[in-house]
Amino acid sequence: MEAEAGFLKTGMRVSVPFGKSKIYTALVFNIHTNKPSVYEAKEIHQILDDTPIVTQKQIKHWQWVSDYYMCTLGDVMRAALPNAFILESETIISRSANASIKDTDLKDDEFLIYEALNHQTSLKIQDIISILDKKNVLPVIKRLLEKDVVSVEEEVYEKYKPKLVRYVKLSTYYSSEIKLQELLDDLNRAPKQKQVVMTLFSMSAQTKKPIKVSELTEKSKASTAIIKSLIDKDVLEEYYIQTDRIQYAGEDNNAVKTLNKPQLKAYKEIQTTFETHQITLLHGVTSSGKTEIYVKLIEEALENENQVLYLVPEIALTTQLVGRLQDYFGEKVAVYHSKYSSQERVEVWNHVLENSPKAQVILGARSSVLLPFYRLGLIIVDEEHESSYKQFDPAPRYHARDTAIVLAHLFQCKTLLGSATPSLESYYNTKQNKYGLVELTTRFNDVLMPDIELVDIKDKQKRKRMTGHFSDRLIEEMAETLKDGHQIILFQNRRGFSPIVECNTCGHAPQCPNCDVSLTYHQYKDQLRCHYCGYYSAMIKACEACGSLDLDNKGFGTEQVEEEVKELFPDAKVARMDLDTTRGKYGYEKIITALEQQEVDILVGTQMLTKGLDFRHVKLVGIMNADNMLNFPDFRAHERSFQLMLQVSGRAGRTEERGKVLIQTYNPFHNILQQVTTNSYQDMYREQMEERLNFKYPPVYRLIKITLKHRDYNRVNLGADWYAKSLRLVFKAHVLGPEFPPVSRIRNQYIKHILVKIPPKQSVAKTKEAIIKINNSFFNIKDFRAVRVILNVDNY
Repeated sequence: MEAEAGFLKTGMRVSVPFGKSKIYTALVFNIHTNKPSVYEAKEIHQILDDTPIVTQKQIKHWQWVSDYYMCTLGDVMRAALPNAFILESETIISRSANASIKDTDLKDDEFLIYEALNHQTSLKIQDIISILDKKNVLPVIKRLLEKDVVSVEEEVYEKYKPKLVRYVKLSTYYSSEIKLQELLDDLNRAPKQKQVVMTLFSMSAQTKKPIKVSELTEKSKASTAIIKSLIDKDVLEEYYIQTDRIQYAGEDNNAVKTLNKPQLKAYKEIQTTFETHQITLLHGVTSSGKTEIYVKLIEEALENENQVLYLVPEIALTTQLVGRLQDYFGEKVAVYHSKYSSQERVEVWNHVLENSPKAQVILGARSSVLLPFYRLGLIIVDEEHESSYKQFDPAPRYHARDTAIVLAHLFQCKTLLGSATPSLESYYNTKQNKYGLVELTTRFNDVLMPDIELVDIKDKQKRKRMTGHFSDRLIEEMAETLKDGHQIILFQNRRGFSPIVECNTCGHAPQCPNCDVSLTYHQYKDQLRCHYCGYYSAMIKACEACGSLDLDNKGFGTEQVEEEVKELFPDAKVARMDLDTTRGKYGYEKIITALEQQEVDILVGTQMLTKGLDFRHVKLVGIMNADNMLNFPDFRAHERSFQLMLQVSGRAGRTEERGKVLIQTYNPFHNILQQVTTNSYQDMYREQMEERLNFKYPPVYRLIKITLKHRDYNRVNLGADWYAKSLRLVFKAHVLGPEFPPVSRIRNQYIKHILVKIPPKQSVAKTKEAIIKINNSFFNIKDFRAVRVILNVDNY
């Protein structure tokens, strides 16, 4: 259609028909006049936008993500666009106008739907599925259609509804004094209504702002009915104003803090390295005041009228940083992450797209890399070593740090990576002179690094010096810290009460029926839960195998630590921070605020605690058990443990007094633990790099992990063998596997992994081409079509 082609632009949304009755949302990617030769093109159902909602640069960026991470452009679009933008056809079933039918003519399931339609005007396919409690409902609907009982219509609707706020003002009819006097005389008989009008006057006199109905009812202590009757009498006029859901309610902005000497030196060095490098790594010890340096750089970018993207790994961090950034930049700060509702995300999206003053600094978790930036001037990736920057499911399995670097390249702007414990890849890149490096070695205000002490639990157990999971040293230090009125953080990397419930008579432990893992006991709900698929059941009272009542809990999680702390220190206020306690949108804020306001003395938590949070009054950090991290079957286990422990220790003693860290372990002579106590990143880097070189792992070699999943054990086995054989023909010895992972069945799907290593000199693009060829031929084999294959580039 010529008219449409003239109006359409790349990046607008259109709805397109699929099959006979489905409508999907699509993005215009390219406009051309070449007719498709193989199929008949359909007409566009409707155009949904007047202007593009996706920018050209964004589409380029998406293409890179889709090529590099081996997924489709549609996957990237789905990950990037807020849900409300992606309209799906909702098939609506309603009663036919001329439905005169006897109940006896209908089968049971048809009658159920007919009955439901008597009670409500329309049903969606989803509703019918839940009424009949079966997936395949289309045949039933088809029979009802044939009998002319129901009719079907397709409708696409906008999911985003702007939030409207109701305001009132005095009708213009009463603007003259005479009319006004008449009105007040009239209202003498209705004292409550008069009260409302008088309140409205006094409020209008005080502020020039429009007056909300909610404020008026509150101030005049009147009911909404009274206001409604005034509106009906045409004394008041009501009107609506569209407002943003996320508003900044602060006062004027504070001036940016002046940097101290080491910070200023680092800031100057960053600017110098930016002259020669696009990317700079800021390696600053915990609590060295990296955020202050970021703020200074943001300020500079804003002066040049550029947007800034500030990435953080964890939503918990955004809640803490928002306050700090808003102190400096006020309403220029926009926040974007998955705990926001889709309405709120649409708002941020539109602000960024229009380069509105409300979105000059975008603070967000990994998905904010995919926003429609207009003029990007700087990207900051805080805590760049964090594994939460990598998305694992669903596709696109992108790494936000690497994706951000490419985005910066498109906008020709600089990227600053910051971390106290940089990932080996980034540090390796500074050694290769790909990135600039700036180091900050002293803590802010010259506070000393915390004193780290290792406690040998094996020895303590022998000498009967343990109380539950606490050594006498830890209890002693905790008592002293509480006496001085300071706070404590205890770190345990498992949630729940205990990971294994075992029968002492026969050794049986309850397993998840869908996965190959034992169930974790959660005490606060008295349940056994699977942390992989969400299966749960009531806690067993007797062994399911032999009926014995002698059950024992093995291992321990945050719940058990919390309970033991309460027994040891009954007067202290204890809180817990893990996935179970931070489910809601404000889950993090509540706990973090409680700790900051000193309403909590002891905080027990999982690795959420390690993410660069800034607590003023924490003096002691206890790591309950360092060994389960070190003994994890992963080539990054040691690097990760080092990062985790140093980050956790970094939460201690951030103001005047020196903090203390106690690490409980069965093996105090482990190299990594020794390196943590001396805070020597360099030693860890050298030792780990040596191992990576010897065993051919990143950053020296690149990795692509291929995962096969299917319900049928044999099919996965055969498929994986075929796949690995084909890969070996091309890549010879650089293919590892197929292997079953430690948890080899999740949600009733068996899993097998194959690892392809890419040597430094080998072309990554060619490697991917070869893998995609093999992948396509794999799906051409009839038996393997049902096997799910997941390609994960840089899976670490």
